[in-house]
Formats: sequence, structure tokens, C-alpha cells
Amino acid sequence: MNAKELLILNFEEVRRRSIKVWKGISEDNLCWKPDNGAMSCFQMVRHVLESENIYHQIILHRGALGDFESPLTGNPYTTIEDELKNAQPYREKFLKMIHGLSLRELEEVYITRKEKKQHRKLGDYLLRVAYHESVHTGQLLDYLRTLNAPRAVIWD
Repeated sequence: MNAKELLILNFEEVRRRSIKVWKGISEDNLCWKPDNGAMSCFQMVRHVLESENIYHQIILHRGALGDFESPLTGNPYTTIEDELKNAQPYREKFLKMIHGLSLRELEEVYITRKEKKQHRKLGDYLLRVAYHESVHTGQLLDYLRTLNAPRAVIWD
């Protein structure tokens, strides 16, 4: 496997495991959050799905986001299935963009976010996008542990 194939595999595996966790959250627990400053389970799922589209825009504009607003913002919270369905077209565009990258671009294109003092190679930046989702999946597992709720087995 080359670097691009590994990136795509990583994105697919991270999402597969996230979905296992997300679909395992009972309807009663979707609005739960550990404290007033935290995201609820539902908000965290939306955040992950929105963030992928936002990261896509950042990559397309080599670091600038401008006044972009996620098309998922403002959607009512209904079900995890609806969240996934609403985000799917953006997920497909994101993965299509990655499929279209050359190995050279992964090494030579930089994403510079001055406001965050970030300057990363595109390949590195893409790994960080997947890591963001992984961190939130871990947070949701912790939420479920705190609730003493069943948790998906993600280490298959």
C-alpha cells in the first residue's frame, strides 16, 4: 500500500468504528452530556460530521476557511441515521478529493492556518483530520462508560 491508500483505509476504519459507537447510543442517552460546558452525545456526532466537511474546505483553500458555514448547521437533531444520511454527500466529496491526490501533493502541498499557527504537509494534515474523529469517538465511549451504558466493541 502507498501513503494515499493508507490514508483512505485509515479514514474508512475510523468512520466504521465511530459508526459502531454512534449507533450504540440509546435514544435516551443522545442528549446526555457530562456537564453544561460539554457537548451532548448528539452534538458530538454532528460536530464530527460537520468538521470533516469544514476540514475539506480548509484543504481546498489551502488553509483559509473564510465565512464558510456547514450545510449541516441548523438541521434538527433527529436520529443518528439521519445525521449519517445528511453528511454522506459531503463524506463522498471528501473521499473523492483524497482519491484524486497524488503522492507528490501529500508531501509538497502545505496547509497553513495562520490563526491557529499551523503549517502542515497535506498528508500530515489529513492524518490529523482522522485523529480528530478518533478522539471524539473515545470521548463518546467515556460518556457511555460514565452512564454505565453498553459500549460497542471497536477493537475487532
